[in-house]
Amino acid sequence: MDASPTLNRCPWCGTTDPLYLAYHDEEWGVPERDARALWEKLVLDGFQAGLAWITILRKREGLRAAFDDFDPEVVAGYTEAEVDRLLTDSRVIRSRAKIEAAIGGARIWLAMRDEGEDFSDWLWSFVDGRPIQTIHADYRAMPTQTPQSVALSKALKGRGFKFCGPVITYAFMQAVGMVNDHETSCFRHEPVRAMGDA
Repeated sequence: MDASPTLNRCPWCGTTDPLYLAYHDEEWGVPERDARALWEKLVLDGFQAGLAWITILRKREGLRAAFDDFDPEVVAGYTEAEVDRLLTDSRVIRSRAKIEAAIGGARIWLAMRDEGEDFSDWLWSFVDGRPIQTIHADYRAMPTQTPQSVALSKALKGRGFKFCGPVITYAFMQAVGMVNDHETSCFRHEPVRAMGDA
């Protein structure tokens, strides 16, 4: 994909950082259906709490390496020794609460799977299985939370997930394509809409 800064993009990603431009152009808003990938993104959004998303993008590969490629089977088995290791690892966000939330989330993900519940199907049920298509001319007019993100946040917390308030949950929904919030003038708006209609 053309990472040219001259393309008409959603202004939130700026115009100069290639990592941010690539994230906007290739990932943000693309419908994600893989259960493990969705869990990873939820963990990353939890790590973002209180930070800028670009901070997470810059640390993402390091986080993946430190967390065994976000394999729920492995992360669920982490002990206090792994928590201590991660707290000294400069590749990660060194917050005990966020690290423990990731481990706890892996255990919940596995429990859902073992009970025959697909994490992807469960998440997508909050938007009736199809992306919500929005029409926004200016990203600053977009909501920071919606009834769907409030409901999803409540359900996630009810399962035991952490760092999943309705604002974080809405950012997650935008990122994984449960909502197409690309501005109408953005060159990605229509292609992402078409993915949702497929």
